[in-house]
Amino acid sequence: MDELDEGFYSRQLYVLGHDAMRRMKEANVLVAGMRGLGVEIAKNVILAGVRSVTVQDEGVTEWCDLASQFYLRESHLGQNRSVCCCPQLSQLNSYVRVHSHCGPLEENFLFGFQVVVLTNSTLLEQQRVGTFCHSHNIKFIVADTKGLCGQLFCDFGEDFTVTDCNGEPPITAMIDKITKENPGIVTCVEEHNLRGVSSVTFSGVFGMVELNSNGPVAIQVLNGFSFSICDTSGFHEYERGGVVTEVKDSATFAFKPLDVAIKEALVNGDMFVMKDNAKMQEHQTLHLAFQALHEFVKDTRRLPAAGSKVDADKLVTLATRLKVASGLDEMDENMVRKLAMVARGDLAPVNAFIGGLAAQEVIKACSGKFTPLHQWMYFHALECLPEAAKVEEQLLAMRASRGCRYDGQIAVFGSDFQEKLGKQRYFLVGAGAIGCELLKNFALIGLGAGEGGHITVTDMDSIEKSNLNRQFLFKPQDIGRQKANVAAEAARQMNPDMNITAHQNRLGTESESVYGHSFFRNLDGVAAALDNYEARVYLDGCCVAYKKPMLEGGTLGTKGSTVVVVPHVTESYGPTSSGGEHAIPLCTLKNFPHRIEHTLQWARDQFEGLFKHSAENVNQYSSDSGFLSHTMERGPAEELEVLESISSSLGEQRPRSWPDCVSWARRRWETLYNNDIRQLLHCFPPDSVTSSGLPFWMDMKRCPHPLTFDPNNTTHMDYVVAAANLYGQIYGIEGTRDCAAIRAALEEVHVPEFTPKSSVKIHVTDEEMKGEEAKDVARLNELREKLASGPVRGHAPRMQPLEFEKDDDSNFHMDYIVAASNLRAENYDIPTTDKHKSKLIAGRIMPAIATTTAAIAGLMCLELYKLVQGHRRIESYRSSFLNLAIQTYSLFIPSKPRLFTGF
Repeated sequence: MDELDEGFYSRQLYVLGHDAMRRMKEANVLVAGMRGLGVEIAKNVILAGVRSVTVQDEGVTEWCDLASQFYLRESHLGQNRSVCCCPQLSQLNSYVRVHSHCGPLEENFLFGFQVVVLTNSTLLEQQRVGTFCHSHNIKFIVADTKGLCGQLFCDFGEDFTVTDCNGEPPITAMIDKITKENPGIVTCVEEHNLRGVSSVTFSGVFGMVELNSNGPVAIQVLNGFSFSICDTSGFHEYERGGVVTEVKDSATFAFKPLDVAIKEALVNGDMFVMKDNAKMQEHQTLHLAFQALHEFVKDTRRLPAAGSKVDADKLVTLATRLKVASGLDEMDENMVRKLAMVARGDLAPVNAFIGGLAAQEVIKACSGKFTPLHQWMYFHALECLPEAAKVEEQLLAMRASRGCRYDGQIAVFGSDFQEKLGKQRYFLVGAGAIGCELLKNFALIGLGAGEGGHITVTDMDSIEKSNLNRQFLFKPQDIGRQKANVAAEAARQMNPDMNITAHQNRLGTESESVYGHSFFRNLDGVAAALDNYEARVYLDGCCVAYKKPMLEGGTLGTKGSTVVVVPHVTESYGPTSSGGEHAIPLCTLKNFPHRIEHTLQWARDQFEGLFKHSAENVNQYSSDSGFLSHTMERGPAEELEVLESISSSLGEQRPRSWPDCVSWARRRWETLYNNDIRQLLHCFPPDSVTSSGLPFWMDMKRCPHPLTFDPNNTTHMDYVVAAANLYGQIYGIEGTRDCAAIRAALEEVHVPEFTPKSSVKIHVTDEEMKGEEAKDVARLNELREKLASGPVRGHAPRMQPLEFEKDDDSNFHMDYIVAASNLRAENYDIPTTDKHKSKLIAGRIMPAIATTTAAIAGLMCLELYKLVQGHRRIESYRSSFLNLAIQTYSLFIPSKPRLFTGF
């Protein structure tokens, strides 16, 4: 319990960080109410990794619960909800203790928690528990959903400190120069983006070294490239290098207890967090309407009947009375009436959205990270109801429950719509985090679960440990199995009527024989849960070609977005100019790095070249008679590089024993971190000038210095240990982590003397590199002849190429990347980084957290309701962008399709 399992929490750690995660591990959380919303919150909080979660409910399972409570089954009818779902919640995260409680929320019981969340509760209970929690510094959250509407309230006490308000990586900037005066002026190489930042730290500064150990330094931004700092007149002269890093400011928030905040919210608009671009009146209306609902239930001991105009009128009367008492001038009576019509509903997509947001507030309360909700938020998706011309008819068709698992949904949309949902045929591409959440929602709402309905899900990946923290359909015993298969099985367990088929195909041109005309022709729609831009664009192209609607969603940490594409109604997904990654210039990687991202990419390229491509080339050379002729097509420079690699791998560099691997690693270290740097400085000495008379080593070009190997330097030895073991692996030679034995082997290694050559040409730009020809035509011809008729041709032992795997800490892959990158960073006076951040960058990891995923999947399924109904007005649809870290919730009408006219 003391240490964080980085394998399990890997992707979430890149969202929250180690310190916030450790604070969370001390928190005991109570989630009261185990209907659909409560179990969604509990699921997300358990996955996040608090100390314990207690789920409380005095009620028993009813038919209407099955529409959104994914851990309740028909066999649980009549049994306590918290007891029934506790076993499955316990399986989500072995590091979190999960308990159930069937009794009331007494004060002695509440004392044991740092965070209390109420769902499905009366206003009287909210006020009682809220007052107690506020007076005892227990963080208090109320979450509620009624049909297509939701409510969220937070009270974190009168003095709640947030250590990082936005969760963004600290801003960094490279230093160009620092003046010696009062105040000192720092000029950066590029625009620094430090506006609004109050203090920074310095690292890697040469000359004016006092700044490196000066702690946070207050700054005043002067312009986009410079800022002033403290008095530097007594410091040493600035020489070169250095990076400034933003110091994140903390913030303190004061919350009011619920009984006070519920009144003040109507006169203090700052207490509302806006959804959409909606007017303040919308939030005030929902604030009144939810209070009126509590009054209605108190008077009648029930919620308004589904579709009842009489009950709707009564709710409007109650809300109007509250409006007058509050001194408000306006209220949207139509919105109150619609809320009354759907209040009996319990919808999985709405619970997923509000549950994701509520769980994120729990995480903030436990960790002190990100800006908390201050203090009310209301949400509605009433545009999901039938479009204007059909509303009256549809609402009249709503009736009491039928005693089936979809009762909570029928109460909103009616039984005819439920049958239509069951007949849908949908294609889900991706069974990862969003895919799991979508399948959960599909099972609960009954998509494709009726006669003629069907879900096809495809995902080519297998389950890894790092998936378990947010892909909640998977358990530890599923590691190694195919995602699509396990996800489909889990969906069928939630709803045995699901008609679902799992595939393991990659979507692309290679699978068009499977996903072609006949396949798409029989679909009603497509849901994209993909993790790369190219696949999204390809799938969008298929949907455009076959005129099928598409739901698309994606997340990055606390950020998420959704796009709904409706043929002839909205714009399609892409392609757009913003999709691709920006490649780092080759000359920057090869000779002129200036950021840690450059050295990490260089290290990754080294790994691929040394331990993957070299082995693959040898294997192809040995088995493919046309390999050499194909290599000639790459151009002389690349051909020479490939043939040299094959020759050395089969000849003088082929190790025969473990000491040979150590010797190779040591000599490789010398080449990369000493010889190559000395050669670069020979071609471009520190005092070099350009043809314009300017210093060569300036701006983005950092003047490097060679390193001297030291067996007592941890990073030096880390490189040798990792490189030697990886080199041994591709040749089938067993290695060791025994540093004492490796040091002994190093004493026997002869490192050849090196003298820089004046004949070597080093390219300064990518354009120069592109025009490069083979440096030694004679050597190229020699290798061609040697390898074409060599005695090893066809008989060379097969080598074992290594596929980079970032999440296995025992395979030396990340050990090599971190050491190789940090040594090169040391060459160029770039601040080094730890293994955690190195894995993020080199492994191209996408930070992820279950809360955002749940919320995004919920919004996607709200759009699904509209698609199935056949909404044709673009004003009915919503695309979205969220950032749960800073309370950004933007839902907007999609763009219209572009029109192309002839000439």
